[in-house]
Amino acid sequence: MEKHSKRYRSALQAADLSKDYPLKEAVEVLTKFPKAKFDETVELAVRLGVDPTSGEQMVRGTTPLPNGSGKKVRVLVFTDNPKAAIDAGADHAGLQDVMAKINEGWLDFDVAIATTEAMKTVRTIARVLGPKGLMPNPKSGTVTDDIVAGIKAVKAGRVEFKMDKTGNIGVGIGKRSFTAAQILENALVVLDAVGKAKPASFKGNYIKTVALSSSHSPSVHVASTEYSQY
Repeated sequence: MEKHSKRYRSALQAADLSKDYPLKEAVEVLTKFPKAKFDETVELAVRLGVDPTSGEQMVRGTTPLPNGSGKKVRVLVFTDNPKAAIDAGADHAGLQDVMAKINEGWLDFDVAIATTEAMKTVRTIARVLGPKGLMPNPKSGTVTDDIVAGIKAVKAGRVEFKMDKTGNIGVGIGKRSFTAAQILENALVVLDAVGKAKPASFKGNYIKTVALSSSHSPSVHVASTEYSQY
């Protein structure tokens, strides 16, 4: 905790964090912060003006990251043809056998993909996968009959974003080991994807604030000129 505090204090001295920065400058500020001993995740945090209690105003979606996420993604495929899924790059595959393991507490995967047919069976464990954010969903591209493309997209760095019950979205957009240009490019793509996911029924100030941070750094606030068009 002491080391964390020293890094945090050093970060506070590296920039004026009371300011709002254009996104390019915000990324540059972040890259100047002291680094931890591990490769920290860089996160884009977006606070929305929608009503999080309204089903019509739920904001969610997916987007590929041009430079990947920097994270090794463990993929599970629910399918009656596990060999084909494993050959396509899945880390785990199966149906009833895998579901039995999950019901016993096994969750050693980051993303679950299901074929349309398998999804009929997978729904029976929604109560387990749903709260963990691991339930396959057509809107996020994780219910598909093109398993090869589905696995490739996830492994390459496609990320899913979903508003929480307080109206906030947090998306990992890379690692501290990325160049500033890579972080900026990923950030622009994610911000645009969130902007385009604006509910058709919503009127008003959609994106309220945007901030950039890494695992052990303070947040750098992004100027509203970067997202006022949404």
